[in-house]
Amino acid sequence: MYDRYQGLIFDMDGTLLDTEPTHRLAWKQVLSRYGMFYDEPAIVALNGSPTWRIAQAIIESNAADMDPHYLATLKTQAVEHMLLDTVTPLPLIDVVKAYYGRRPMAVGTGSEHRMAEALLSHLGLRDCFQAIVGADDVTRHKPAPDTFLRCAALIGVPPEQCVVFEDAEFGIQAAQSANMDWVDVRKL
Repeated sequence: MYDRYQGLIFDMDGTLLDTEPTHRLAWKQVLSRYGMFYDEPAIVALNGSPTWRIAQAIIESNAADMDPHYLATLKTQAVEHMLLDTVTPLPLIDVVKAYYGRRPMAVGTGSEHRMAEALLSHLGLRDCFQAIVGADDVTRHKPAPDTFLRCAALIGVPPEQCVVFEDAEFGIQAAQSANMDWVDVRKL
């Protein structure tokens, strides 16, 4: 179905891997320590953003005085302890398996690079991808195109010959800005 593309680029959380419930649980655990809460639809709207940006939005909505990078670190630590035990692949992994060895593929995620490496390795999927670009690998995050442009460069495919698989508006905007076709996996 995607044979016309020379490169396939996948978001990770919510696209390839079912990590969202664990991320929400980690946020709840960390925020409860500080008497804070988050509005789930508002956080879902930020999917694809780096954790510190989501932390910043939570801090602002709670009118709290806290460093967003510190809060993001606490959340990342909490989620790391849970994810390897709970993560499962989503059905889109069938596309990865179908194109493994046939097309270069990359993961462009709002998660940290090392977390993406750990999760994909844990599930035996790391070797399917020639490149991983995490939030800490770029300075401008989704909806800016930098994550996906870097993926395309690392797999050696021009952006206009790539397709991006995404589950978030920021990621779709990033793909459009990168001049790449995209698939909204929420509609598959």
